[in-house]
Parts: sequence; structure tokens; C-alpha cells
Amino acid sequence: MLRYLTAGESHAKALVAILEGMPAGLRIDLARINQELKRRQQGMGRGKRMQMEKDKAEILSGLKKGITLGSPIALLIENKDFSIERLPKVTSPRPGHADLAGLLKYGFTDVRNVLERASARETSSRVGIGAICKIFLAEFKIKISSKVLSIAGESSHLAMVKKILEAKERKDTVGGVFEVVARGLPCGLGSYVQPDRRLDARLTQAIMSIPGIKGVEIGLGFGYADKFGSGVHDAIYYTKNKGYFRKTDHAGGIEGGISNGEDIILRACMKPISTLMHPLDSVNIITKKPAKATVQRSDICVVESAGVIAESVCAYVLADAFLEKFGSDALSDIKDNYQNYLKRIR
Repeated sequence: MLRYLTAGESHAKALVAILEGMPAGLRIDLARINQELKRRQQGMGRGKRMQMEKDKAEILSGLKKGITLGSPIALLIENKDFSIERLPKVTSPRPGHADLAGLLKYGFTDVRNVLERASARETSSRVGIGAICKIFLAEFKIKISSKVLSIAGESSHLAMVKKILEAKERKDTVGGVFEVVARGLPCGLGSYVQPDRRLDARLTQAIMSIPGIKGVEIGLGFGYADKFGSGVHDAIYYTKNKGYFRKTDHAGGIEGGISNGEDIILRACMKPISTLMHPLDSVNIITKKPAKATVQRSDICVVESAGVIAESVCAYVLADAFLEKFGSDALSDIKDNYQNYLKRIR
């Protein structure tokens, strides 16, 4: 079983992640982890913070000569903008952010105590963890990718760019929809026997945990609602060479909480960023008088980045489900288990 914890604030000294349960014998390429961190910082509409922070990971434990030992892997990502102790107090919460709800929950008198951890900066740690999980999955020829489908309702590249530029001109923000696809997965990951073991539930929870995500669908998703069953379920076929297969993938690779061997396809909606350069109405938490929401350094659009983060959290879930099915303490034993399983189901 895999598990991880992250720690760190947006402007603290560093972000930290610990991943436990990765088997021994996996070669980790730090350059691949750093490439994933770089991808998270890219995309049109990113703000000045991304020009300042050039995320690079340092692995503090769990490896010897670049190969996993089976012990916890500790990951460190330093913040260049280490200014948490110097930044001013924030007293006007932003609509759409965790500011007010977090402040009331913990009894703070400074919104900064909330926004520093609630910030999407935390996702750098999860991208680092996801990169390690991607390296593991690649040993079994499993690949995960993402792409932007639409921005502010527009789906052509030119129209999406125009919307982002329009939002920048208006000092506004825009959201959109992205898609994540996992290819090469075997049938049999996840389970129908308990709700929390269903693969679709685990994947959607992981994506919904990304700041700003407001909706997730798998396969045809909401497209099922207005169609007959005969037109949406994926008919089953068999040949000696291919084994069981489908000609369609409306289910998005998951049936009954279990991967069915087809591509896993997920789409998610990212809302517009909560920090607006023309701020909305708010309330000063000290005086209780009307005020404009605080303005923090922010982005205009992060849909592409959110897709990269979603790849990472999905990689973690899929690696966990893979180890649940074929797991052992050593990568070589897992590979043997996997090949034996493939022979049986064919």
C-alpha cells in the first residue's frame, strides 16, 4: 500500500513530501521528476510567481545510488520566495477561496494563516510524488497524459488564447476543462467489494482534492444521461491474440469500480482563480465593515497546470491500486506476479 504526506506553506522555506510503500529496486531519475515539476509551472496565463520559482526536487531518503530501498522516500522542494514571516497581515477574505471558512474554523485573525497552506503551491509536492509513481508505472508500460479541452467555453486553440488575453486585459481570471488519459492498464485494478476500494471513486476523489476543481466525469460521464443503454455500453469481444477487448470506451476504462483493460479517461472542470486584480466585495474581519477582497500575486488561467497535477494524483492512485493487486516488497517480484496474471486472464 502506498501513502504520502505533504507539508509546507506557499512562502515558507520549502515544500516537503514523504512517500511510503514504493518497492525496492526501482531506479529513480531525478531529471524526470524535475521535468514534471517544470510542466506544472507552464501554460499560458501563469503569473509572476512561476517566473521566480524554478522548482527542483531533492531526494533526501529512500534511495541508494538512485535505486529505491523500499523505505520512505523524502522529497524536498525549496521556495525561492521565502517570505512568510515578513508578509503583511491579510484581513479581507477572497470569495471562492478557503480564506473565510478556514479562518472561522481555526479561529485565526489573519487570513494569511489560511491562504499559505490552502494555496495551490502545495501541489508541487504532489507532482513530485506523482512523478515517482509515473516512473514505477512506466516499468509496466503504463502512461498517463493530459490535455486542455476548453478555456472559458472555447475549444479551439486560437479562441482559448483570446479568452486568456481578454481576462488579462480585464484583470479577471478564466477556468476550463481538461482531460487525463491512462493507457496500458490491465483489467482488474480496484474492486467492487467495498465503496472505498472502487477505482473510479479513488480517482475522482484524488482529482477533486486539487484546489479549484469543481467537477469530474469518467468516460461518457454526463453524456449517459440522455441516451439509451443500447447506445452507450461497451460490447465485449474476444480473440486468441488480443484476449477480451472493446471497440468503444464509453465507460472510460472502469466498470463496477474495476479497470476493464481499456484506456481510463477522466475529465475535470477547473473554476476561474479566486484572486482577482479587480477584487470582489468582502468584509474586513477585524472591523466587520465592507471592504474589497485582498489581492495576492496570482495567475489568470491554470487549466493546463491543473491537468499536469491531475496526472500526478491519478498516477499515485493507479500505482497504489497496482501494488494492491500485484504488490510485493521488490520490483522484480511484482513483475513476476504481473506476468503470471496476464497469462491467466488470457
